[in-house]
Amino acid sequence: MSHADVTFSVHLQELRRGTIVLGCLRLLDRPDYGYRLLEQLQQHGLAVDGNTLYPLLRRLEKQGFLTSEWQAADPRPRKFYRTSEAGEELAEALEADWRRLTAAVDSLTEES
Repeated sequence: MSHADVTFSVHLQELRRGTIVLGCLRLLDRPDYGYRLLEQLQQHGLAVDGNTLYPLLRRLEKQGFLTSEWQAADPRPRKFYRTSEAGEELAEALEADWRRLTAAVDSLTEES
């Protein structure tokens, strides 16, 4: 992979990082576990790997934007995450900002 390809990839990754946070907060309005969240994000066009998602979930929980609880009803215990009230507020703010940014980028591309 060339230096230009690596740089290009880094920029795409930076742009997507915030969208993954918003996607998690929106999808976890109902409790769910990490692997199913990975699948749902992919279905919505926000593919992410587990090595990125699980640390993100732990960080969002530590920051108070997610809550979690272990459920042992299945043969394997699973940690279910859910968007907290603070997480809902963050999701609304991120979504509003995303819409403003989208409008700004659209206006830039319309001018060219």
